[in-house]
Amino acid sequence: MTADLYIRVSTDEQADKGYSQRSQEEVLMRYCSIKDIKVRKVIFEDCSAKSFNRPEWQKMLVDLKKKRGQSDLVLFTKWDRFSRNAGDAYQMINVLAALGVEPQAIEQPLDISIPENKLMLAIYLAQPEVENDRRALNTFFGMRRARKEGRWMGPAVTGYTNKINEKGQKSICPKDPDASIMRWVFEQLHAEKINKARELLISGDLDSIDYRKIKSDSERQISVLEGKLMDLSANSFRIGPLLQKALSNVAHLPILYQNADIQDKRKIISSMFPENLTFDGVQHRTTRINEAIRVFNTLKADFGAKNKGKPVIKTDLPTVVAGSRIELPTLGL
Repeated sequence: MTADLYIRVSTDEQADKGYSQRSQEEVLMRYCSIKDIKVRKVIFEDCSAKSFNRPEWQKMLVDLKKKRGQSDLVLFTKWDRFSRNAGDAYQMINVLAALGVEPQAIEQPLDISIPENKLMLAIYLAQPEVENDRRALNTFFGMRRARKEGRWMGPAVTGYTNKINEKGQKSICPKDPDASIMRWVFEQLHAEKINKARELLISGDLDSIDYRKIKSDSERQISVLEGKLMDLSANSFRIGPLLQKALSNVAHLPILYQNADIQDKRKIISSMFPENLTFDGVQHRTTRINEAIRVFNTLKADFGAKNKGKPVIKTDLPTVVAGSRIELPTLGL
């Protein structure tokens, strides 16, 4: 009998509880030695078990399909190493059964062919899913309670910095000069609107009730702007490196295409031509080309013509696209 050993961890906490890769491998190898099971492959995974969209698991599945019949078992220590989603787990068990492979937890062994054992299997599979849901719920309510207590959760916004005191307590503190600048911006926004309302109140064009309402609305708008600023600060990212990479890819597009496999070549072509290509037996045509490619080709043609002393002919059409023609109606075909 031949088996593939599946070893999975996801967090340091699991490693502290005995779920380390080394510990799992030792237990599985010892089990195979005692049971006289030949080990075909050892798969190491560092990914969550909430779904089976895991890199190493998917590679193992492809390998089992290609080499059908070479492996009889997929062994792991416990069922929570296999999955933390009962629904997905049942589906994957059926997929493996179709390949002639049986999943088995050596510390929670079950003969799945016996109907009564499916009750125990349901418990083994449901327990880790319940633990995940409870942990997520506790985290949600913990963060909610912290916000009610006035604590800020996450990275500090512009004008503040994250700090940890000697007792390990986290807080955010103003950071100059950013804090002074942001304070000045909000004060100016508030003062401008309040001053205008005050002038109208003095001139008699605004009564005291409307003035108080404007002041209240102004303060509320400032609070909204502060919230938006916090969101922008938390989700900010640098676009420079991303833009540089995109320009580099466009500049070296022919080389990238030549060195790419079939799947990557399809991605390159579909990114250049967002709409369907039409082949009339002689030439390929498309109604639209990617805007960045079009601008890049236009600039390249203009500068090339200037360097050679030729007149510049302005065009936005790529040379690979055939000229326009009258399309005959297809009558819905």
